[in-house]
Amino acid sequence: MSRRRRDSSDEEDVGHSARKRRRGSENIDIEERLESLITRVGEKSTSSLESNLEGLASVLEADLGNYKTKIMRILCSCVVKLPEKMAVYTTLIGLLNAKNYNCGGEFVEMLVRNLKEALKTGEYENAKLQVRFLADCVNCHVIVAGSLLALFDNFIEVTLEDNIPQVRSDWYVYVVLSALPWVARELHEKKETEFNKLLSTIDNYISKRQKIHVPALRVWVSDFPHPQEEYLDCLWAQIKNMKSNKWSEKQIMRPYLAFDGVLCEALQHTLPQIIPPSHNEESTYPLPKVIFRMFDYTDVPEGPVLPGSHSIERYLIEEQIDRIISTYYAERKDCAAALLSFPSKNKIPLNYMIVEVMFSQLFRLPVPPSLEIFYGSLLIELCKLQPGSMPQVLAQATEMLYERIDTMNVTCIERFANWFAYHLSNFQFRWSWDDWSTCCQMDPELPKPKFVKEVLLKCLRLSYHQRIAENVPESFEALIPEKPHPQFKYEKEGAGSMPGTMVAHQLMAAIKSKCTPEEAMVLLKDLPNPLSEEESDPTYHPLRIDVFVSVLLYLGSKSFSHSFAAIAKFHHILKLLADTEEGQIWLLRTMFEIWSSHQQMMVVLVDKLLKTQIVEPSAVANWLFSSEMQPEFTKFYVWEIMHATIKKMSKQVDKLQQDVEDSKDKLDAAKRKKRLFLIIFYRFIMILTDHLAKCEGNGIDYNTPWYKWVIERLQQIFLLHHELVFRYISTLESLLFTSDIDFHILEVFQQFCALRS
Repeated sequence: MSRRRRDSSDEEDVGHSARKRRRGSENIDIEERLESLITRVGEKSTSSLESNLEGLASVLEADLGNYKTKIMRILCSCVVKLPEKMAVYTTLIGLLNAKNYNCGGEFVEMLVRNLKEALKTGEYENAKLQVRFLADCVNCHVIVAGSLLALFDNFIEVTLEDNIPQVRSDWYVYVVLSALPWVARELHEKKETEFNKLLSTIDNYISKRQKIHVPALRVWVSDFPHPQEEYLDCLWAQIKNMKSNKWSEKQIMRPYLAFDGVLCEALQHTLPQIIPPSHNEESTYPLPKVIFRMFDYTDVPEGPVLPGSHSIERYLIEEQIDRIISTYYAERKDCAAALLSFPSKNKIPLNYMIVEVMFSQLFRLPVPPSLEIFYGSLLIELCKLQPGSMPQVLAQATEMLYERIDTMNVTCIERFANWFAYHLSNFQFRWSWDDWSTCCQMDPELPKPKFVKEVLLKCLRLSYHQRIAENVPESFEALIPEKPHPQFKYEKEGAGSMPGTMVAHQLMAAIKSKCTPEEAMVLLKDLPNPLSEEESDPTYHPLRIDVFVSVLLYLGSKSFSHSFAAIAKFHHILKLLADTEEGQIWLLRTMFEIWSSHQQMMVVLVDKLLKTQIVEPSAVANWLFSSEMQPEFTKFYVWEIMHATIKKMSKQVDKLQQDVEDSKDKLDAAKRKKRLFLIIFYRFIMILTDHLAKCEGNGIDYNTPWYKWVIERLQQIFLLHHELVFRYISTLESLLFTSDIDFHILEVFQQFCALRS
């Protein structure tokens, strides 16, 4: 009996579990269906958007009893993940609120909680989108206009706080301004006095804020032909222009207007008080920007007119293109398709606006929002999808950038060269080179010939020497890179009289015969140390390093992998020979002698030597600033090595700080990073001060092409590594960038400090 009872009970349990599983899978299916319905609303459909929204609102209302929390979470997720469809979702919330007041209230509560959390955790982009969504909810009669104004007032009150960085107050003003295109007319009509008071406070703040940081963020030094406006100044000018047009705009989709009769009958909700979290030393705010302009209406030969730079439409379109790129950056094909399907694309010169926004992102300082290679691949995809028009717009943009390159920031010239070389490599290196032939007669240090030379050097990395030489006219011969080949001095004419030649040949034969590292070391032992005559106890042996590294790199010169294999096999000997910083610098000098004609090989080898810890970052920095490398200072590969070295040091130190618990070790790790920056900035100050003093003594203009490249490289180090450098700003200010150094150098440091002040 008991056995039968247990069996019967087991059957009931099994049946109960099966029913639970069915219900569970049914729930999952319904939740997935709801997510699909919500996230895909507003996409291509045979029905109108209005009927789709009406139907979806009825479906969601019916499911609120069982799936309310899930529905709310999906909608809140759409606010930040699908901002391009914001008005669709505010309309949907408006319809739900009209049907179910409590549902509307709970959604507003959840969105406010999310906004408070985003502000607290520093998710500023999400916070901006959430504020904008709340603003548009006023248009849908979900939120009381007065309570939104109270939120804006609380944000603007940040400008009155004491002892805060300007970037904090800037962001809170920006987030209010960026929401106004959606809601300004409603606020003007319903709360005109309070709204005008808000605008007056903003105007007062913007007129008084400092803009020391602007020169550090400009793409071009001069304002010709387009002013390079600071982002808050530009947006404020666009808002004022919108005000003068009675708060009208022609770009925002407003589907809720079709439901005005239904929505205006709904009860509205009052936002709770939202106070910005207090500032603390750990708070990091978005950095300021300078608005990039390349085209105006005269550059668009036919078709729709390009909106003016201070029209609110220019801001709205550019911001939406930015959002599309941000949403789809991981899939270039989807991104290109989404850009070319832009709403109201027939009313604007879309290709011009896409190209301008993409270059504005590529040239954004300190760093672009996405990887540089992304912009190149996306532009190629756009050219494939629109072969009849996009290549022409892109060619026009390239010509304009080249013509204005004399006043372009060095960092942007470098990014321009990288992009153009990549683009050429995908189009058989075809270009109207003859149009640029005048640069061949210029001083090779000037921006135009330097740009062409660097483009060809980058093309060389993506192809081979003969291909490049064949595709460029003969008139460019002076700018075509030298064919890469190793310089092995121990085989040159007259090498027999050089010390070390005999050992070099013995070593070469031994390595070819697959000798062990120990056997190779034996051959080096009898080489005399030329430093012994000057020092009683020399810290390194230059001749041993020279012979061994020359032979090793020459034998591994066939490819990168051959060089890597040679370094790996003789890693122990390299570490022994270069066990001091002086030895490491000598090793790098030897590498330069071998590979001075092959920039990519040097970049790759230094990276490998750093990874394998044969050389330290400080040795690389000191080598790059040494007197024999100064003629190379205007070449881009030098700074490629410098930035890679800083990043390598940063990763090493971060790993050390994660691995060790002992506070002393952590302090030592931080000191290593600080020492590298002290070396780099000290060397910059020395060589720039020397240049300025010589020019003053000789009565000549200091502003030479060499000076432009070097002073802007100093600026680049600050900007590209700003998060690291800011950690040591007090040390740099007290030890290096003091009031007694030349103002031209000090000014770069002050502009950098102003980014977060």
